[in-house]
Amino acid sequence: MAKRFAALLRSVVVGAALLLAAGQAPAAAQARHGVTPGEFDFYVLALSWSPSFCEASGERSARSMQCAGDRPYHFVVHGLWPQFTRGFPEYCQVPAPELERRTVNAMLDIMPAPGLVRHQWAKHGTCSGERSASAFFERVRQARAKVRIPAEFESASDYRTVSPDEVEDAFVRANPGLTREMIAVQCDERRLREVRICIGRDMNFTACQEIDRRACRRDRLVMPPARSGRS
Repeated sequence: MAKRFAALLRSVVVGAALLLAAGQAPAAAQARHGVTPGEFDFYVLALSWSPSFCEASGERSARSMQCAGDRPYHFVVHGLWPQFTRGFPEYCQVPAPELERRTVNAMLDIMPAPGLVRHQWAKHGTCSGERSASAFFERVRQARAKVRIPAEFESASDYRTVSPDEVEDAFVRANPGLTREMIAVQCDERRLREVRICIGRDMNFTACQEIDRRACRRDRLVMPPARSGRS
């Protein structure tokens, strides 16, 4: 029994070490199923650095619209996620109402793949309480328009190295009313993957301790460049 307990303890320690080695704090947020749509406290706007996604995905995404199409994507909308102060709702209607093709196509300027649009609607949009899918995606567009991308990230033709603090500071400078308590940088083992910004139901920036606690803990991150192409 003692040996089994010791082995279990070692596996827990190793698992925690792997999380920390990846630059992330241990996950604390818990998904809640069966929540009534519209019951949440604030939104998280997740903006992914598309070149990192494409580089990390490699051959799996080599022919995708996002990674092999005409547009040289930079920051793209991953999603707009209803959140609680602790935890978050998801999949509030199963199956989710089917999206019309025109609704999907209308979002491809800021969300780079039809599959992403459909997945975000099923997982997060159904929890928003909006009267329709079109209304939810209009809310997504409204949240994206709220955030100004810092000028230094609008074009990236070569690899650069940044710290999470530098990225947060750049967004804070570019967005009046945004503070470091309202934003969190996400990473993998070496790359900047995502910037998450907390926005209240009134569409104003808001503090979010749980999101901030789960931010990247690495000192330096790589930002791969966007591919060349038509914008």
